Amino acid sequence: MAKDKQTGSATLSREEPEKKTVTPVPAVAKTAPIRSTVSEPARTVAMPFGRQNYVLMLIGIGTILAGFFIMSLDKEEFGFGFLGLTLGPIVVMAGFMVEFFAILARPKS
Repeated sequence: MAKDKQTGSATLSREEPEKKTVTPVPAVAKTAPIRSTVSEPARTVAMPFGRQNYVLMLIGIGTILAGFFIMSLDKEEFGFGFLGLTLGPIVVMAGFMVEFFAILARPKS
C-alpha cells in the first residue's frame, strides 16, 4: 500500500504488491499412536433391568391377565356381580402395583 501524498489516505498501487502472511499448516499431532479397534475387547453395557426385574414384570403381567379373566367369569348381567366389580379390579390393581415395583426396583449386581 502506498500513501497518497495529497490526501494522506492509503491506496493500492501496482508498484508495491501487498505482502501476505502465510501460516504453516501444523502436522498431525504425534501424541499417541492410532490403535486398531479390532483387537480391543467388546465393552459390556449395563442392562437397565436385572433378571429379578424381568421375573417381577412377568408376574405382574400374569396378575393383570388373571384379573381380567376373573372379571370375565362374572355371571351377573353386565358384570355387576362380586367378581366383575370387586375381586377382578382388585387383582388388576395388584398386578399394576407389581409392575410399578418391578420397574423401579434396582437390579442386583
